[in-house]
Amino acid sequence: MADDLAAANVNRSYQLAASSIAIFTFLLFFLYPKFSSGDVHAFPFQATLIVMGVATFSFAFSSFYYYGASLGGRIDDAERARYSRRGDRMWLTGCVLLFLTPSLILFTVGLLVVASAWFALWLVYMFFVARFFPRILTAAKG
Repeated sequence: MADDLAAANVNRSYQLAASSIAIFTFLLFFLYPKFSSGDVHAFPFQATLIVMGVATFSFAFSSFYYYGASLGGRIDDAERARYSRRGDRMWLTGCVLLFLTPSLILFTVGLLVVASAWFALWLVYMFFVARFFPRILTAAKG
């Protein structure tokens, strides 16, 4: 992976992590009072918070791996490629979970038809990712 691409991936991952934290804060600010009063379903609400936490930390870990890949001459090409692949996987995990969140929120507030439509779209996305992600994953070196 080129140094400039790795550095750009660090920035993108940090931005996605920050967006995830903002969404997490939004969920707590608006839905926690409804959770406390019993107005929303408890299990999907808690599952959403867990999914958002895992997505946020996946983006944070991907930024660290991409940073490692951007170190240039400090590490060899095989290790840089390994860091890039790990960053790619962490980034994908974060994106997959971030795209699952809207359906979980919709299930939480009881909009089952809309939540089911979002979940069906997420499943289509999962099929797309399973089919095409291996083709774009950073190639192994050495």
